[in-house]
Amino acid sequence: MAETNGNIGLPKTCKAGVVVNEGPDFTLAVEDVPVPTPGPDDVLIKLNATGICYSDIHCMLADLPIGTMSSFGVRSPGHEGAGVVVALGSNVTKWKIGDRAGIKPIYDCCFDCELCWAGKETYCGKADQIGLQYPGSYQQYVISPARYTQRIPDGVDDFVAGPIMCSGSTIYCSLKEAGLKAGDWVVFPGAGGGVGHIGVQLAKAMGLRVVGVDAGEEKRALCMKLGCESFVDSQRLKMWLQKSLRFVMGQLKPIYEVFPVAKLPEAVAKLRSGKVAGRLVVDFNS
Repeated sequence: MAETNGNIGLPKTCKAGVVVNEGPDFTLAVEDVPVPTPGPDDVLIKLNATGICYSDIHCMLADLPIGTMSSFGVRSPGHEGAGVVVALGSNVTKWKIGDRAGIKPIYDCCFDCELCWAGKETYCGKADQIGLQYPGSYQQYVISPARYTQRIPDGVDDFVAGPIMCSGSTIYCSLKEAGLKAGDWVVFPGAGGGVGHIGVQLAKAMGLRVVGVDAGEEKRALCMKLGCESFVDSQRLKMWLQKSLRFVMGQLKPIYEVFPVAKLPEAVAKLRSGKVAGRLVVDFNS
């Protein structure tokens, strides 16, 4: 039987991607780290998958103006996790063991300012970032404040839910705040990337007409498949292509490539190289 961490069935350690030599020459290593214990108002989530976002690269490069991971005592980045609740804090009443749950970019916020009241808590001056100020979703067992943890509905698998925690919410808010209406045109730079390809599908679902901008044949093919009416190859701007194409309707379906946890460093290196079409996610169970 696995050693426990104050809860029957919980292991003492778990796999995590940790940054080594934080800064321009960083590397990522997969190590065993202690399984944390939730505080009174927290839940402990066992992640099945995490998306990999370029913001994670910036955290490991230590080039953000809001502090470094090491200054907060954090070694694992990541903010797009999906899994199940495996332990509850003593004050938690609205979650139960086994509930599906997701990790979002914000760890927690004040819920007591005008920005939070207006649904713009990402701008809250007291908001904390997971994967920077708190251990992130590159670690299989993570703590999350119960009040800010995201429920994941049935029918949405973890490999889809993880990336949507960040890329889906980011681009949806952008489209809503732009005030666009059905029939308007929208242009997505980076339309074949992790955020852009989600935006293309959301824009189509909102009745918008979409032009994708990105580089290369692989991303052109993805953008057109997802419903772009035209695609501009940023590597060959003189070859602007305009076609009368029928609208492609369908359900939102993030395109992702799955890496086992042992190859998390390889996945990060691929993202850093700029050669990712769609999204990368990590399967902690393989």
